[in-house]
Amino acid sequence: MIPSRASFRDIPLYSPAKRPCRVDLSDNTNLFGVPPAAARVLRESAVESLSRYPRSYAPDLRGALAEQLGVGPEWVTTGCGSDDVLDSALRAFLEPGELLAFQDPTFVMMPLFAQVNGLRTVAVPLRADFDVEPEWLVSTEAKVIYLCSPNNPTGTVLSRAAVERVVERAPGLVIIDEAYADFARGPGFMDLARTRTNVLVTRTFSKAFGLAGMRVGWGVGHPKLVAEVEKARGPYKLTTLAESMAVATLREEAGWVRARVEEAVANRERLRGELVAMGLKPLPSEGNFLMVPLPGAPGVAERMRERDVNVRAFQGLTGVGDALRIGSAPWSLLETALVALRESLR
Repeated sequence: MIPSRASFRDIPLYSPAKRPCRVDLSDNTNLFGVPPAAARVLRESAVESLSRYPRSYAPDLRGALAEQLGVGPEWVTTGCGSDDVLDSALRAFLEPGELLAFQDPTFVMMPLFAQVNGLRTVAVPLRADFDVEPEWLVSTEAKVIYLCSPNNPTGTVLSRAAVERVVERAPGLVIIDEAYADFARGPGFMDLARTRTNVLVTRTFSKAFGLAGMRVGWGVGHPKLVAEVEKARGPYKLTTLAESMAVATLREEAGWVRARVEEAVANRERLRGELVAMGLKPLPSEGNFLMVPLPGAPGVAERMRERDVNVRAFQGLTGVGDALRIGSAPWSLLETALVALRESLR
């Protein structure tokens, strides 16, 4: 038996507790359908393309994104989901043994990416209002600081003042993960990627754009940053089909995406009202999900799975405790989830 790297031996596979369920609200994906333009591309795609490599570094998608953002293609990187862009950025800017700082709680993959890349980490607790404390993050002297807004799993957003303070004082790169930005009320932080040389903002087609199964993510930053991320990620991370579907959705389906976002947000707030009526206290959210503090949440989630409904359970989150994360969806699915939740709390 050939031994693995010592740092790999305790790394678990990403395997949140779940089983196939008729209603699955655990991944925060778009359950309202597929963009019509993407479906058309799928129907019309030439079978011959399957036997050929895609074009290197997704030039069509980079060009389409750059056009919408008002920058050159050299400002844009892409990846197999935004988590691929995040992982590549860590490899590009941190040597093994160097320090990554991130807010706590946040995206569960960040500690795993850090361990895989041989990094040291420091988790900096969010304040009681779920904003970051800039001085705490900057004082770590981490070469890379990771922020997430709207934050997964809490759904809360970071304040403009706090993020700008981190960017101004950070000793190195600041990565801002905006996977859920399409659902948020504010403009987000994309402008910082265009105006600061130490900011990389990442987004995805997996949430509002309904293409989670195609695995398309992207990031924006100064061309010198992007060039290093491109080196780390490699040339063929997007399939021809995935790139074509993403481009078609981006160029043709702005109205469709906006309508699905509005429905997801409206249903999220309707769900909040039902949960509050049950005596629960969901956190404020600007994502397409609600985080619901609930003692014994893992057990509740398991009982919901027995009723054919899957939600994501968290245990002992900093500043939150045990909690359920429930994705927004068509109301018929949320009604089923509410019934399962009520029965599981008895």
